[in-house]
Amino acid sequence: MGRITLQGVEKSFGPVHIIKGADLDIADGSFVVFVGPSGCGKTTLLRLIAGLEDVSGGNILIDGKNVVHVPPAKRGLSMVFQSYALYPHMSVRGNIAFGLKMAGLPKAEISRKVEAAAATLNLTPYLDRKPRELSGGQRQRVAIGRAIVREPKAFLFDEPLSNLDAALRVQMRLEVTRLQKQLGTTAIYVTHDQVEAMTMADKIVVLNAGKIEQYGSPLELYERPANLFVAGFIGSPKMNFISGDAAQQRGAATIGVRPEHLRVDREGQGWQGTVTAAEHLGSDTFLYVDAGRIGQLTARYIGELNLGTGDKVSLSPDPARLHRFDTSGTAVQA
Repeated sequence: MGRITLQGVEKSFGPVHIIKGADLDIADGSFVVFVGPSGCGKTTLLRLIAGLEDVSGGNILIDGKNVVHVPPAKRGLSMVFQSYALYPHMSVRGNIAFGLKMAGLPKAEISRKVEAAAATLNLTPYLDRKPRELSGGQRQRVAIGRAIVREPKAFLFDEPLSNLDAALRVQMRLEVTRLQKQLGTTAIYVTHDQVEAMTMADKIVVLNAGKIEQYGSPLELYERPANLFVAGFIGSPKMNFISGDAAQQRGAATIGVRPEHLRVDREGQGWQGTVTAAEHLGSDTFLYVDAGRIGQLTARYIGELNLGTGDKVSLSPDPARLHRFDTSGTAVQA
């Protein structure tokens, strides 16, 4: 079992309040991603769960037991770090087995667990190699293997893919997601990359300045963001925000529309603008448009669109996909 519950968790470093009363319930077997900008507190919150930082207030429950005074090694969690943290003088086999040896397990059981983890992670041919002989992706799999063999209640991932190149990140993203589903073990994953969050998570925790702004499934956050911050953070390219008369006419202080929900025409009755830049990607065309009083808008067209800098366009928002926010930035239901 690996249910993790946070009750009013706080963390301060001197006068600086980092985590501000976090309440969260993570179901056993789920894959939860903490996402937010740099300095939002996501790694600190993960370290509090791991026991690597002491809480300033509140409770952390693992399967119903409060663990705020339980040392990290006795919480039944395994952490995978950004830096891999492998021993360079040890083989892959030695690195994966290290924690089990420290725990005093019999050699036969250690060997069985290491072989099973290596097979799961496609590392069997590399068991006798040193970390320097491996690629970045293989090293990260070794770090994950070291976590797997401990059979933890939950995995804690701290931006584990940020050192990899773009193509390898996509591959490892799929591998980590597949592995978590195969094992059925609870996972908490920290990233600043909202695309990573959207593609990997069962549920996402959006953090901002030490506060949980919203907790829900990727589609919930995309379709029903709770406020301006979540609306602007989730989705790529980011949501367009419009205020003034155009928003007031639709009963809001601010309206938001995603680039993919703007219809692009050469002529029409929508918002009139001039293309200031165009990105032609083949599968998509991104247009950056100066729409005068409406402001700068980004539009996404699926497929190729023969428009470029200086062309005039009309942009029409899909009325069913508009997001409305009040003066405090809170979402207003239509």
